Amino acid sequence: MAASLLVASAAAADPAAQWVDSLTGHKVIRISREADSASLYFHQNSYTPQGDKMVISVPGGISVIDLKSWEVTPLVKGKGLILLFTGRKTRTAYYQTRAGEGKPWSIHAADIDTGKTRKIAEIKEGFIGSINADETLLLGQWAETDKPLQPGAKPGDNNKFGQAQYAANWPDGRPMTYADAKEVRLNDRLEAKVPMEIFTIDVKTGARKVVTASTDWLNHIQFSPTDPQQIMYCHEGPWHKVDRIWTIRADGTGKRLVHTRTMNMEIAGHEFFSPDGKTIWYDLQTPRGEVFWLAGYDLETGKRRWYNVERNEWSVHFNQSPDHKLFSGDGGDSEMVAHAPDGKYLYLFTPKAIPDVAGIHAPGAENLISPGTLDSEKLVDMRKHDYRLEPNMTFTPDGKWIVFRANFEGANHIYAVEVVKAPAK
Repeated sequence: MAASLLVASAAAADPAAQWVDSLTGHKVIRISREADSASLYFHQNSYTPQGDKMVISVPGGISVIDLKSWEVTPLVKGKGLILLFTGRKTRTAYYQTRAGEGKPWSIHAADIDTGKTRKIAEIKEGFIGSINADETLLLGQWAETDKPLQPGAKPGDNNKFGQAQYAANWPDGRPMTYADAKEVRLNDRLEAKVPMEIFTIDVKTGARKVVTASTDWLNHIQFSPTDPQQIMYCHEGPWHKVDRIWTIRADGTGKRLVHTRTMNMEIAGHEFFSPDGKTIWYDLQTPRGEVFWLAGYDLETGKRRWYNVERNEWSVHFNQSPDHKLFSGDGGDSEMVAHAPDGKYLYLFTPKAIPDVAGIHAPGAENLISPGTLDSEKLVDMRKHDYRLEPNMTFTPDGKWIVFRANFEGANHIYAVEVVKAPAK
């Protein structure tokens, strides 16, 4: 056996490190064995349809984690592989590669059990961001130009967290903060009016079809987890300036704006589908940085539900449990939009509706926003974590664990925290 395979086998066999968080009382497991491993973005599916395994990126390729034993097994080896997502119908991990800068992307499918791979598509321009529920269509986006947001930046100029190093000055020459400079660069990109397309690729035939085209900045593309024809996407840019959250059918019909702003500096974003695909949830602030909500929009009825979020519990991303009873939130540091003085924790939220006073129902109230609050519980102490690495929490399919990224031990690793608090010793 080659030395590299011996090392990989030994790493896979090592038991996962685990402990009980001294502040929260919840069990935490470090499930990755190699530094700089990464789980997928918070709305990308990484789990098999049967809920027994998940896929992750590792420095040497892609690996599979057994969600019962936490064993890590190599799936696809090779540098430059980009893990995209797993299928919701088949036990397949999808990834992309290319021969070099400027070359077409090749999209591949890997059987999670056998490791057998096959090429399913080639993308000459743009990139792939999602696959539909029955795995017949890939979803991609294309821009006529692909210039870096920061002028003069090169592809390798991102920091160790994969983020651009934003910089800009005020008119008097004073340097802006990182956050303000980022807003300036986002606005520059928005105002450039670059022609863009959202497109699908038929997995069987390779046929490319444009879903919608615009000079607005199109981003955050995602298929519904259950409806093979339902797409959600956003108009990117400074959130207080754009009508961000949109839905459209895969044939290009039914384009709809999900949230309309009603006040200056109102923002909405980081949208995601509920596990059953019936609701769109998103971070809503009325106005930005002052009043926080986890907002939901029912795709069938148009009904809206807003849960108020405390400043310290505002989160970079939220997510919902498979049974729809709970939400997760990954917190944030004091430099982020909420400027939370003590927000560096992972949270578990139980939603609570605000009932009618004395049971008295106002006429037409069913057509108004249904308000609520979130009862919170701290899951993980993240005060040593650098939030430039977003935790990107996801519930495991059985709802018993939440997987996340963190660097509070120094290196970037993948962890899981148990939803139910560990028994007291």
